Amino acid sequence: MSSVKSVPSLAIVGRPNVGKSTLFNRLAGKPLAIVDDRPGVTRDRKEARGTIGDLEFRLIDTAGYEDEKTGIEARMRAQTEAALSEADICIFLIDGREGVTALDQRFAEILRKAGKPVILGVNKCEGSKGDDGVSESWTLALGDPVPISAAHGDGVSDLYQRLSELVGTPTDIDIDPDSEDEGDGDDIPLRIAVAGRPNVGKSTLINALIGEERLITGPEAGLTRDAIAVSWEWDGQRVRLHDTAGLRKRGKVDDRLERMSAADTLRAIKFAEIVLVLVDAERPFEKQDLTIADRVVAEGRGLVVLITKWDLVQDKQAKLAELREEFERLLPQVKGAPLIPISGLTGRGLDKIMPAVAALHENWSVKVKTRDLNDWLSEMIQRHPPPAVDGRRVKPRYIAQTKARPPTFVMMTSRAGQLPESYKRYLVNGLREAFELPGVPIRLIVKSQKNPYVKE
Repeated sequence: MSSVKSVPSLAIVGRPNVGKSTLFNRLAGKPLAIVDDRPGVTRDRKEARGTIGDLEFRLIDTAGYEDEKTGIEARMRAQTEAALSEADICIFLIDGREGVTALDQRFAEILRKAGKPVILGVNKCEGSKGDDGVSESWTLALGDPVPISAAHGDGVSDLYQRLSELVGTPTDIDIDPDSEDEGDGDDIPLRIAVAGRPNVGKSTLINALIGEERLITGPEAGLTRDAIAVSWEWDGQRVRLHDTAGLRKRGKVDDRLERMSAADTLRAIKFAEIVLVLVDAERPFEKQDLTIADRVVAEGRGLVVLITKWDLVQDKQAKLAELREEFERLLPQVKGAPLIPISGLTGRGLDKIMPAVAALHENWSVKVKTRDLNDWLSEMIQRHPPPAVDGRRVKPRYIAQTKARPPTFVMMTSRAGQLPESYKRYLVNGLREAFELPGVPIRLIVKSQKNPYVKE
């Protein structure tokens, strides 16, 4: 395994709606965090690689700091305090248009007691709009303020100057859960997305797997908004677990923020390798569950189905057999996919998840020898020849695997456009059975060989 890159961690903190996520996105160089005008959009802390000039950081976006003692605000504050404790440097952001508030003053006291290097950023200072806020910010006693506009990029050069003064010898810190190119060879982390309907227990599952309260959980539906990546290691394998927002039926989504959350979830599924889809045992395989699973298969990702709230099921053996039959009837394109009953309350089944993921990932990455494929194709044709169309039989001639992840095969045949879908399914099922690829999405592309004697 390669050595972990040494970069300092930089937490962006402040009260709600001062532009923390906007600055996070600017420093990350891409829109990773959801941004909206309403306060309290960010809830969990989100991490990514960020750069300013030649400086590189592990960025941490945080929830707006509030003084509430109970409820979701208290849980959000705990996440911010955790980010503060692990940060090497903090950017304390205030709103230059609103000036210094009582909550800003309260948070400034906490930062001074924390003893971390702090840069006071006064945001929303386009033109002269934040001049009064900059003047007021001196009362926070956190040193020279840096006027910036996270939305427009103003003041980033001044921010770079202050950061370059603070960066000393960095400590070894793992970086960027949202990076596509982190690591090389065996060091590349396994990317797993956790998806499902709202309030089905996705964040609770990730907390249980990693053994810490990394993500905000609670009885409220829709707590998770951003797709949050969490670093983990299982059996020597580096893992990126991506928590996602719950997906509702498209017709019920009329809120802009929820639409952005849904888009972020679909992005996490697209870039994952394996997707864990959580299904409620009391309401299994509703239409939205199947829509999510079908999206996973369409993206070519490995699918593991987790049946939650299994402690509430009475006749467990009969119920599991019933669910397995129903699942394979509704989603035959991933026949044999792992179906694991779990309980967040008792911890049942959690130890079976990662072994199932590892086995599925191995099958998802498989490469089959061309000779074995063509021997198999001959047997399949002898067993069940393709049907004749207009009195002429379609003749498969050759098959080869062109890529893995997911396994993709190209078959050359005469009159490819007239090969029935039923025969393609017959071949895909045969591939799955012969080469032991249960639960893996298999892509079969059928092409016709060009006849050199036919004029175009």
